[in-house]
Amino acid sequence: MSLINYASREINCKIVYYGPGLGGKTTNLEYIYEKVAPASKGKMISLATETERTLFFDFLPVDLGTIRGFKTRFHLYTVPGQVYYNASRKLILKGVDGVVFVGDSQLERMEANIESMQNLYDNMAQHGLDLTRIPFVVQYNKRDLPNASPVPHLQEALNPGWVVEDPARQKPLADPNRQGEMLVQEMDGAWVERAPYFEAVALRGDGVFDTLRAISKLVLKTLG
Repeated sequence: MSLINYASREINCKIVYYGPGLGGKTTNLEYIYEKVAPASKGKMISLATETERTLFFDFLPVDLGTIRGFKTRFHLYTVPGQVYYNASRKLILKGVDGVVFVGDSQLERMEANIESMQNLYDNMAQHGLDLTRIPFVVQYNKRDLPNASPVPHLQEALNPGWVVEDPARQKPLADPNRQGEMLVQEMDGAWVERAPYFEAVALRGDGVFDTLRAISKLVLKTLG
C-alpha cells in the first residue's frame, strides 16, 4: 500500500522482486542501483543469508513526472529465493504495490520456477492480496544461456493467464511491448489475461530497465 509523505510531497511505493534462488533478482537490483543517479537514490541495504542476499534501496525517478503534485519514490526489494526463508518472503511482501517475478530460463530450473510462483500466489493470499489484481510483471532471465527454455514453454508454465471476470475488462488488450501479442484475449469462450513479460540477461542489463519501467508505470496507473 502506497504511503504519502506530505512533508516531502512524495508518494512511496513498494516493488518486490520475487523468484527462485539465484535466478537474477539481486542482479537486477544491483544493475539498477549502479545506473541510477547518486542524487536520486538512497543507500543499498544488503542482508546476507548462506546462499544469497536480500537487497533494498529506494530511488526517485526523474522521468515519471508527478501525481497530483507529488513525486513518486520507489522502494525496491528482493526476497530470499530459498524455500526455508519463507517467513522473510512473507514479511517483505507486506504492503507491496507491485511485483516482478524473475524466472530462471534454464530448463533444469523449471520446477524451481513453478514452486516459487505458487509460493508467491500463496503468500500474497495470506496478506489478503490477489496477484491478478495488482501490478505484476514477469521477467525471463538468463536468455543468453544455451539451455534456456523457449519463451512459449515458460509462458505456459509460469504465465498461462487467469480468467477475467469483470465484464468491463472483457475486451481485447494488445501487449504494448510485443507486436501481435495480447495481454487480454478470448480463448475457448473465456476471457483470459496474462501478465506482461520481458526477456532479460540481467548480468548485461538487457531487459532490466524495460522490466522496471513496465512495473513502475503499472503502479503509477493505480495511483492516478
